[in-house]
Amino acid sequence: MIVRPQTPSLWALLFSLKGSIIPAIWKRVLYTVLLSSFVVATHGTLYHYKVILTATPFTLWGLTLAIFLGFRNSVAYQRFWEARNLWGELLIVSRNLVRQTLSFFPGMTVEERRSIALQLTAFSHALRDHLRNDDPTPDLKRLLTQNDCARALAAANRPNVILGLIGQNISQLMRQHNSSEILLSSVDQQISRLSYVLGGCERIRNTPIPYPYILMLHRTVHIYCFLLPFCLVDSIGWFTPLAVCVLAYTFFGLDALGDQIADPFDKMPNDLPLNAMCRGLEISLLELLDERDLPPPLHPQDGLLL
Repeated sequence: MIVRPQTPSLWALLFSLKGSIIPAIWKRVLYTVLLSSFVVATHGTLYHYKVILTATPFTLWGLTLAIFLGFRNSVAYQRFWEARNLWGELLIVSRNLVRQTLSFFPGMTVEERRSIALQLTAFSHALRDHLRNDDPTPDLKRLLTQNDCARALAAANRPNVILGLIGQNISQLMRQHNSSEILLSSVDQQISRLSYVLGGCERIRNTPIPYPYILMLHRTVHIYCFLLPFCLVDSIGWFTPLAVCVLAYTFFGLDALGDQIADPFDKMPNDLPLNAMCRGLEISLLELLDERDLPPPLHPQDGLLL
C-alpha cells in the first residue's frame, strides 16, 4: 500500500512517481503520444487517404467510457474495502479471544495463553499466504508446535486447519478449567467469526470481476486513445500529442488502478499491506500477554508498505 501524506506539496503532486500509476501505464501512454506525433506529421493521412473524424462521436464515446470506468472502479474499491473490513475483523476477534482468556480464566498458565495467541498469529500468516499463494512454512514453524505445523502444512487449506486447531485447543483448555457451557458458546462464536473472515477473503479472491467486462473496457480504452489523434489533428495541430497524453493518462490510469485494487490481496503497490497487518496483530496479542520481547512493526520502504 502506498503511504504518502494526504496533503502533498505541489512538486510531489505534479512530478512524484512514487505512489503514482505512471509506472504501470507509461508504455501505453508513450505509444499513444508517438502515434499522435505520427498523425500530426502526416496530417492525419494514411496511404494517401485523409482520415476525417469529428468530435461528436468522441464526446459521446468518452462520456460513456468515463461512466463505465467509474462504475468498474467503484466495484473494485468495494472489493478492496470489504477485504480491509475482513482483516479488521480478524484483528478484533483475535484480541477478544486473548482478552477473554485473561479475564475469565485466571488459572490458565502463561504458556497456555501464549499458545492461543501464537495460534491466532499463525492463522493470520497462513491466511495471508493462502490468499497470495505463498509458502507459509517459515512463519508456521516459528509459531506452532511441530505436530500442529505438520498438520497445517499437509493440508490444502492451511488457515482452515489452523482454525480447527485453535477451536480444539481453546475448548480443551476451557474444559480443563471448568468453564461453563455459556462461556464456551460465547468463545465459539468468536472463532466462528474467524471462519467468516476466511470465507469472505476466499470469496473475494476466487470471484474476480467478470472477464468479458474487463476485456470490453480494455479494448474500448485502447481504441478510443488510438483514434483520438485523428479527431484532434485538424483543430489543434501540434498540440494534439499533449492533449492525447493527458486523456490517455486519465483513461489508462483509471483502467490500471481498477485492475490493481480489484485483487486487494496481491502485492501491487495499491493493495492491502498484509505483511504489516500480520505483524501488527502479532505485536498486539503479545502486548496483551505482557510480553517484552516484541518484534518491531513494519514501516514503509520508499513510501510502500507491504
